[in-house]
Amino acid sequence: MIMGVFMVLQDVSEIEKKMEEAPDSAYEIGVAIGTYLPFVVLILVAYLFYYYSKKRRGSE
Repeated sequence: MIMGVFMVLQDVSEIEKKMEEAPDSAYEIGVAIGTYLPFVVLILVAYLFYYYSKKRRGSE
């Protein structure tokens, strides 16, 4: 648990460093998309699993 919190804090500092060193705003947008896109995909996959299991349970 503590290691997970440490990893998240470390990632935030790396993202902030990349934003400060960004040559232009397009790079900053790319960093933001690359940071949040995996979480969005994970949430979508989790929702699909939930939806299909709920649908399957209702049909039985």
